[in-house]
Amino acid sequence: MYILLDSILSRFSLKRDSFFRILLGCSIMSFTVVNIHLQAGITEGGVLGLTVLLYKLLDFDPSIASGALDFICFLLAFSRFGKNFLKKTAVASLAFAVFYKIFMGIGAFLPSFYNMPIIASVLGGIGIGIGCGLVIEQGGAAGGDDALALVIADKLKVHISKAYLISDLVVLFMSLAYIPFNRIFFSIITTVVSSILVGQFEVNLEGKKQEQSA
Repeated sequence: MYILLDSILSRFSLKRDSFFRILLGCSIMSFTVVNIHLQAGITEGGVLGLTVLLYKLLDFDPSIASGALDFICFLLAFSRFGKNFLKKTAVASLAFAVFYKIFMGIGAFLPSFYNMPIIASVLGGIGIGIGCGLVIEQGGAAGGDDALALVIADKLKVHISKAYLISDLVVLFMSLAYIPFNRIFFSIITTVVSSILVGQFEVNLEGKKQEQSA
């Protein structure tokens, strides 16, 4: 069984340990979104936040906008990090989608923190930060947000935590066009917390580019 699994994973440039870490990271992120963010009304930055913004202001179909934005981000990341990154990202994206579907089907079983937004912001930031960090540490991305942050970090030569913060804050401040500041404020808190935690994971951007040229 393990021999078959290892054979399949090798096609995606993954080892067993990396695969299970990606699964763990994606499960943590999807659990956090369903049980904390959605219940507390915490607004997302990055691609998801931009998708909502385009829908609210320009009436763009979210299903189309989300897919198009993710595709652009993945394409940018592929151009810098190569096919191994894209393979791992495909695994992570599928894993996140599956876990998200599972947790949505189960429904939230944590109490709602809507009336305790500070707690929701901190807990949400912890969940997203740890989950995302586990995925990108293995050389992939669970969504367009992660891919975009990796590109920004590589292009601007800044730490990955700053890249996440930059991309998310830009979208959150744009979202002030339709969301009151008192709600955006809590999204900024969760963004800062998650960015700090992502920064605790080792992300070797030069190694990714060396894989591309190999």
